[in-house]
Amino acid sequence: MDNSPLQVLTIPTAPYPDQRPGTNGLRKKVYLFQSRRNYLHNFIQSIFSSIDLRDRQGSTMVVGGDGRFFNRTAIEVIGQMAAANGVGRLIIGHHGIMSTPAISCVIRKYKAIGGIILTASHNPGGPNGDFGIKFNTANGGPAKEAVTNKIFQISRTIEEFAICPGLRMDLTTLGKQMFDLENKFKPFTVEIVDSVESYANLLRNIFDFAALKDLLSGENRIRIKLDAMHGVVGPYVKKIICEELGCPVNSAINCVPLEDFGGQHPDPNLTYATDLVDSMRGGEYDFGAAFDGDGDRNMILGKHGFFVTPPDSVAVIADNIFCIPYFQHTGVRGFARSMPTSAALDRVAKATKIELYETPTGWKYFGNLMDAGRLSLCGEESFGTGGDHIREKDGLWAVLAWLSILAYRRQSVEDILKDHWMKYGRNYFTRYDYENVDIDAACEMMEDLEIMIADKSFVKQRFAVEDKIYQVEKADNFEYTDPVDSTITRNQGLRIIFSDGSRIIYRLSGTGSEGATVRIYIDSYEKEQIFEDTQVMLAPLATIALKISQLHHRTGRRGPSVIT
Repeated sequence: MDNSPLQVLTIPTAPYPDQRPGTNGLRKKVYLFQSRRNYLHNFIQSIFSSIDLRDRQGSTMVVGGDGRFFNRTAIEVIGQMAAANGVGRLIIGHHGIMSTPAISCVIRKYKAIGGIILTASHNPGGPNGDFGIKFNTANGGPAKEAVTNKIFQISRTIEEFAICPGLRMDLTTLGKQMFDLENKFKPFTVEIVDSVESYANLLRNIFDFAALKDLLSGENRIRIKLDAMHGVVGPYVKKIICEELGCPVNSAINCVPLEDFGGQHPDPNLTYATDLVDSMRGGEYDFGAAFDGDGDRNMILGKHGFFVTPPDSVAVIADNIFCIPYFQHTGVRGFARSMPTSAALDRVAKATKIELYETPTGWKYFGNLMDAGRLSLCGEESFGTGGDHIREKDGLWAVLAWLSILAYRRQSVEDILKDHWMKYGRNYFTRYDYENVDIDAACEMMEDLEIMIADKSFVKQRFAVEDKIYQVEKADNFEYTDPVDSTITRNQGLRIIFSDGSRIIYRLSGTGSEGATVRIYIDSYEKEQIFEDTQVMLAPLATIALKISQLHHRTGRRGPSVIT
């Protein structure tokens, strides 16, 4: 057996122009990573090169993914390149699998300089699906725009990458593996860890597991159904919810992570989480939840499939936040929501006199507030909710938060929501997604729309639909000044705000792998009519949104791909 040090090579390469990381990293079709020479290597080298060599040498980094197709191939390359780029230790999830919240947890626990997350989140997997690479920094959260811009600039001019091609890691065995490399005094260490246990231990220090166990397996237990959608959360659900909290094993479905997510779209909403929705309809279960591919998103359902919108979910958690022991100890420093998310959380913040922040879409903005000690709980309308225990949204945390509320209040999900609406009024909210739209057509539509709403004459315009009249009070392209570091983030979505507080918002999403996704968000507040059908209540605003944008005419699309 050859025990000589492994060779480090420098390989010439040529740049690609399309490796700009979006809100959640670089997402492309799998075949692009497979067919374009050094496409993966270029981007990984760009990440390493964005870190100062002095910080990189001997450092610890974390790697894991949602188990989708191409995950293991990418991890092998990352390991070989991490060693060649001076990283001292790589912490990798068992079998290369680690949820996004767990990676944030592990980065913070081991004081790593960052982590590489291999996921395309809620996008489809498999050989014909999507693959994604996201870089999280030392706080455990997504890299800020200055960092992702630096990665992109490096990717545009890259001429070579460093790699140790002879390095072979065993992802199946827990423990440390040591590798001697030429020209390195210390061995390169790979540590395969049980990421479920690290993350579970974090949750034990946040929630009252005894109360949760009584709720799920005690004498007056409730029946729940959790759908991991064949994503990364399956092992976490089985370990924490079933084994530790005593929930019956058959309460959790689709818990085996699969490279193609069982051929399904791992997006926890009413359109794609059909297994859960169907099983909840009969009334057999009191509580249901689904998770996305990498475990950071969640959908909450009550008995008979009663749907809790993500904006309502974070508002209810905020209003019942002291049901969670963690917040009894830390207090509540602030609430935050992304701009497109409904204003339901604002009403709780106002009533409790807790600071409310409205940020652009993207968890990094929340992370900055958390690092500054200004934020405790936040949420995005795209099924993301989380606290300041980590710097990512966290699907399982949100579920345990809801179960903590159920354990304390001993009411149904539906009754808790209805009580909330009676107390605060109701923000009717919906989002229409028009996916895989021609990029040029979408951009032209958004440009013309911005010109229209920027005209001074647009303010005070009145729009009549049936017996309702809406008058424009404000219209702009949302701009955010970070209260921590004063950085300004522009062009975050076109807002039309009416005199009654209703809002129409248009955004181009950056989370798809091809084409453009046009999103229209509609938010309307009602103090009296709080038990009506959402789509009926929002139909007049939806008509106005389509009329103003001329979306059907401009894009050729007659209807949205998904309504949430």
